[in-house]
Order: sequence, then C-alpha cells, then structure tokens
Amino acid sequence: MNKRSGIRATGGVVAATAVALMAVQGSSADAGGRETPVAEHTTVCAGTQSAHSLPGRETSSALRLAIYTDKRGGTRHKSVFTSVSVDERGNSVSVYRIPSKAFDADICGHAEKGVKVRIHDSDVTRRQLSAMVDRVGDDMDRWDGRFALYTVGLDGSGHVVFGVDDRATAEPILKKAFGKFWAKHILVEHTGEPRLD
Repeated sequence: MNKRSGIRATGGVVAATAVALMAVQGSSADAGGRETPVAEHTTVCAGTQSAHSLPGRETSSALRLAIYTDKRGGTRHKSVFTSVSVDERGNSVSVYRIPSKAFDADICGHAEKGVKVRIHDSDVTRRQLSAMVDRVGDDMDRWDGRFALYTVGLDGSGHVVFGVDDRATAEPILKKAFGKFWAKHILVEHTGEPRLD
C-alpha cells in the first residue's frame, strides 16, 4: 500500500517538513496537469505581518504560512480545517476549510507582507478525509479483478486521490461505491504499478 502525503510545491524546493499536504492550485490544473474542481466560494486576504514573523528563516514566507496553517488546522481548528497548499513561485497559500471566521482571522492575521492567501469553502475536514484514506488503505485489494488500486492519499484541495491502472473503469466504480457525498471528494488518476527499488 502506498499512502501519499507531504508537501508538493509549485516552483520551489520544499524542506522535508512533516506536514501532510499536496499542492493543488485552485481552479484549473495542479502541478501534474490534473483538472480540479473550483471551490464555490473563495475569499482573499493579503499578509500584513513583518518578514520572518513566523518561524523558519530558511523557508519562503508562503511556506512558513502553510506550515503554520497546517499546525493550527491540526489542533485549534481541526473541526473546520480541510487542507492547505502552497505556491512558492506565486508567493501564495490556498486554504480549504469549512467556513470559520475565527480560522480565517487566525491565518490572515499571521500572513507576512507579500503573501496572498486564498481561502476556499469546503464541506469536509482533514480528519474525515484521513479516515477515508485509512479505510481504503486497509482494503486495497477490494477491487482486484476490475482494476488495480496502487495508491491512495490526500491532495491539497480536499480530495482523496486514487492511483489506478485503469482510470476509465475505476472512476465510476469508486464514486458509486462510496456514495454521493464522497464522490465529489474523489479524484482518480492513472498511475503505474509502484516499484520497490
């Protein structure tokens, strides 16, 4: 079983920080070229804090904010936090969360000058998404004979991503199997069989 996690940033080398993120840039395509849905409502704020007001001088201001957001989202705001992604080249952070004025104020209030924060509405928490990944991961062979499921993990926009050998066959089966609510949070992509080197 291969569960994906980590930060994938567009346009920059990312420090090996233990944060469960995958970068997806809002409305069009992610770094892998995969189309992703647009959040229904997005608000934008611009950073006002002085440079290096967040820890981590060796990283970019956008990455520092993404790390801060992930930590706060995993603790104080875990009942609303979905995910966070970073675009270092664009010096921006995208945050997905169940609407919360308190979380929005926390993140925007810690953004450094020059960082743009895009806050997208969601209807699922990272805890729910992670539970879904664990559930699927415990039963990876469930669809053997119809398609091969190689990977399952989270991306940065509130989706569970399934890596399969046959996307056309797998996508309708997976969406039907998990029901209407989860269908909108499932992305299926073609992936080659993982190799152990």
